[in-house]
Amino acid sequence: MKKKILIIDDSMPMRYLLEAILGHEYTVISAPDGLGAMTWLSKGNRPDLIITDLQMPNIDGWELLDYLAGSRLYQDIPVIVLSGFFADKTRDLHGAYTNVREVLQKPFDPMQLMGKVEYILNGQLTVLV
Repeated sequence: MKKKILIIDDSMPMRYLLEAILGHEYTVISAPDGLGAMTWLSKGNRPDLIITDLQMPNIDGWELLDYLAGSRLYQDIPVIVLSGFFADKTRDLHGAYTNVREVLQKPFDPMQLMGKVEYILNGQLTVLV
């Protein structure tokens, strides 16, 4: 059974791109914002990894990270933050949220992202040829 990745981004083209990159190896579920993600999670769904943007409408990535960190059900799900917003605050995400494993800036290198996902989910690095 394929591992599940929940992608949260308000940009539909970005969601499609991430689904295209990751969809061959993983089951990809996407949500347009934190509210959509929390609705999906509240139905008993549980991903193996979450990839989220920070700046989104309704419930943004910061609020989502707070929700995940405060939840016993979801606090151990690894998170990759993938955002165009990059400031001093994002550098501290690793310290503020124990489940944040990586912080990548948009635009991103798809091969680097795939390698990080592979390492987080399978404990091994993908050999890039």
